[in-house]
Amino acid sequence: MKDWKKAEEIAVQRFQLLSPLLAEELDAAKLRELKAQVCKETGLSERTVRRYLSKYRNEGFGGLKPQGKPRTSSSTSFIHQDLLEEAILLRREVPTRSVSQIIEILEWEGKVAPGQLKRSTLQDHLAARGYSSRHMRMYAETGTASRRFQQKHRNQLWQSDIKYGPYLPIGPSGTKQQVYLVVMLDDTTRFVLHGAFYTSLHKGIVTDCFRQAVQKYGVPEAVYFDNGSQFRSKWMARTCSKLGTRLLFTKPYSPEAKGKVERFNRTVDSFLSEIAIDKPQTLERLNEQFQVWLSECYQYRAHAALGENVSPETAYRSDRKPLNFASTEVIADAFLHVETRKVDKSGCISFMNKKYEVGLNFIGSTVDVIYDPADISELTIEAPDHKPWKVREITIGERAGTRPKLPEHLGIKPTEASRLLRAAEDEHNKRQERVIPAVRYDSVWKGEGQDV
Repeated sequence: MKDWKKAEEIAVQRFQLLSPLLAEELDAAKLRELKAQVCKETGLSERTVRRYLSKYRNEGFGGLKPQGKPRTSSSTSFIHQDLLEEAILLRREVPTRSVSQIIEILEWEGKVAPGQLKRSTLQDHLAARGYSSRHMRMYAETGTASRRFQQKHRNQLWQSDIKYGPYLPIGPSGTKQQVYLVVMLDDTTRFVLHGAFYTSLHKGIVTDCFRQAVQKYGVPEAVYFDNGSQFRSKWMARTCSKLGTRLLFTKPYSPEAKGKVERFNRTVDSFLSEIAIDKPQTLERLNEQFQVWLSECYQYRAHAALGENVSPETAYRSDRKPLNFASTEVIADAFLHVETRKVDKSGCISFMNKKYEVGLNFIGSTVDVIYDPADISELTIEAPDHKPWKVREITIGERAGTRPKLPEHLGIKPTEASRLLRAAEDEHNKRQERVIPAVRYDSVWKGEGQDV
């Protein structure tokens, strides 16, 4: 291969292609199924995939490079095996070391004469052994090879993600505003439990989608999210704890961990391409079209990972694991949100641009506001040493009305006399008693012939 960088890129692509087939725990049937899936997705023959696997297992990463006519230039000159092993050791010690630094160290240590080892020669040999700078970055990012996983039954694990959607003329005065797709996907069956477009990236869009899915298909044993602020919130933590659902998060910067929902997002790209032609004018119309597309072009379509002629809908419905539905009261309580507010001098709090009267007893205090995002006409307030109580939005009329009296323990208690002046007078009298009177000598009687 004339260009070694191109050969390296092809080898990396082949390695990524084979990574699902390298898991040690795969049985023969599963391996055949994955091979068929790889062939279908890439267009390669089964024989070619088998040949790549054999080359990788026998020769390592270098076996995946295209086989071309051997190069005769100085860049592929012979390097003694011991010297190459020393160079590999230096690269593994500090993966960020450049080839020039490795050569310099070898020269300083007397393992090679100055100027004898060329940079391009060592670079080619390191790449052939799988120790190029690109390889080292890839190893550092992944740490270990990615492994596919799949739960045995439906509702054992749900995955979710947010995808940026199209721009719709739904902003002020018809301006364009971007919308965002949130989906809940079952790990075992790839069935989309709920999906919808929303107008913002507020944290509530994920909990709303989660609630819709729970109401329709029961409570999952666990949910698997990335580290976005919409997922890693105290709302979601409270919701999962109330439902008895484990809350799991991916490792930072590892999108491959949510491969199933990421793959679905790529499928959604075909829907967005059609929407670009149809140009819906409202969010409601966009969601209607998405539900039709989701049903006809995904849910009832055969999925290669589920087996021949098996769709996500069929796989989900045919699973024998019973669904765990929660009562209306449990769901309502689980999806309540909690925030804190400070009570102002009028005994009120501001919440979502509305005023609610908490009570004059709590002026200056901080209280917890528990609410349902779908209905904030009534809030539940919690404060230390007090039972929770409900408050409603203040209706502001034309007149201010009668001003409420302060609670007795906050009001001014009148007294008959000033306690400060009375206490000061007592303290003054005590001070006077403690003062020793001064002696006046002119008032002392002088006896005859006596000095004073």
